[in-house]
Amino acid sequence: MPATARFPALPYCLALLLGLLALVGYWYGLGRSVVLPDVASASHKLQCASYTPFDKDQSPYDQPFTLRPERMDADLALLATRFECIRTYSMYGLEAIPALARKHGLKLMIGAWVSSDPIATQKEVELLIAAANANPDVVTSVIVGNEALLRKEVTATQLVKLIHTVKSQIKQPVTYADVWEFWLQHPEIAPAVDFLTIHLLPYWEDDPSGIDQALKHVGDVRQTFGLRFPDKDILIGETGWPSQGRQRETAVPSRVNQAKFMRGFVAMAEANGWHYNLIEAFDQPWKRLNEGAVGGYWGLFDADRQEKGILAGPVSNVPYWRVWLGVGGAILLAALVLGGRVRSTRNALALPLLGAVAACSIGTWAELTRVTARSPDEWAWAAVLVMLNLSVLAHAALALSAREGWRERAFAWMERRAGWLVAMAGFAGAVMMLAMVFDPRYRSFPSAALVLPALVYLVRPVGGPRREMVLLALIIGAGIAPQLYREGLLNQQAWGWAVVSLLMVVALWRCLRVRKV
Repeated sequence: MPATARFPALPYCLALLLGLLALVGYWYGLGRSVVLPDVASASHKLQCASYTPFDKDQSPYDQPFTLRPERMDADLALLATRFECIRTYSMYGLEAIPALARKHGLKLMIGAWVSSDPIATQKEVELLIAAANANPDVVTSVIVGNEALLRKEVTATQLVKLIHTVKSQIKQPVTYADVWEFWLQHPEIAPAVDFLTIHLLPYWEDDPSGIDQALKHVGDVRQTFGLRFPDKDILIGETGWPSQGRQRETAVPSRVNQAKFMRGFVAMAEANGWHYNLIEAFDQPWKRLNEGAVGGYWGLFDADRQEKGILAGPVSNVPYWRVWLGVGGAILLAALVLGGRVRSTRNALALPLLGAVAACSIGTWAELTRVTARSPDEWAWAAVLVMLNLSVLAHAALALSAREGWRERAFAWMERRAGWLVAMAGFAGAVMMLAMVFDPRYRSFPSAALVLPALVYLVRPVGGPRREMVLLALIIGAGIAPQLYREGLLNQQAWGWAVVSLLMVVALWRCLRVRKV
């Protein structure tokens, strides 16, 4: 095409308008506030919430471990505005909790951590008994063990013995807490306790319930226990929904879904006169080390002790969506600047849309990283993938440009190395696919990291290291069906990853047909 060809302004402007609308619509759609009926207010406090006294930079695995009294004081002051009581899980380091609860007008359900270590368990039980007897005005009940049967750390017989030991030395009601199925598997524990404490977490069920079925599932289980144990009061000792993390079958974590579940559950519980404890007061970043992103985001407040909008007020799935919209705008602008003046109508349509796709996918990957990254190596991996995406964007934008002056030189330099960009994307896809097939339970779906490379090199294949690309394509392709089988065909996030992986496989195979000059 001659150098004097006119700039196709109309298709360029139309594509730019479409790209901007898509970018704004994408982030607004993810982040827009949703209004739901409130269940908590200054004049209406809820019953109870689980509390662990760790700040956002703390973990029970820290050695030496030291709790911060000022943090616990501030936490209980905040929780007293929303709840009548709090539930604790261990006695270690929590000697100050009864006095702080008294100070802020809170009641306590205190727990002893029962484990396979008999010495540690005995110490916990002794502290539990002492705290209950010393603080009868704030300690309303005690919990001997939490999910110890689930973890297979003790037997039902051992638990019953511990429960009787505690009951003989205090006046408050005594219970044990576990996932509801374990009460049905071990009904011999029921006669030993004053009331049953069951955990009902629809997201973590072996057969997870989606948000639309979760409340019905909770109601059905609660009704079953009322009929099975008519002479015992039932406390729903843990129930909740995660605000971040990976989808499990039809169960999708999000702030809006957490708010729907919590508000719906509280309304249902209060209408039926149920006793309940919500999990949990604050997001716990340390849990992400063992449970992936989802483990750290069950809190009604975030790790900074800020409202998440779970119990009252509007709620947003992506509260920082305006930030990501701004970042996306910068990425789109960078793509347009790199591409410069295009000559063909096709390129005029493609360049703004390329920038919009890159803006959405890179921003989504960055937001996912913010939520899920747990360690320096995960941050480094995410940063490498961001740089890979930016490099692919630069290569694609230069390919669409008129390639004059510095753009021609930059394109030639990147074109010679483009095969390695494809190989790097394939390597990342293969690594992540292996993880999603063999160790997926706590991993989020990384689809956003590969959308741009897959699309760019599907549309415009380049030559690269052939043997490596064949191997990578085979690994990614071979994992698509197994990961879908493991996740279930109703898992939309799994389907998203499968589609992106398939696009990456096709892109790699198309690149194999390109002979490097």
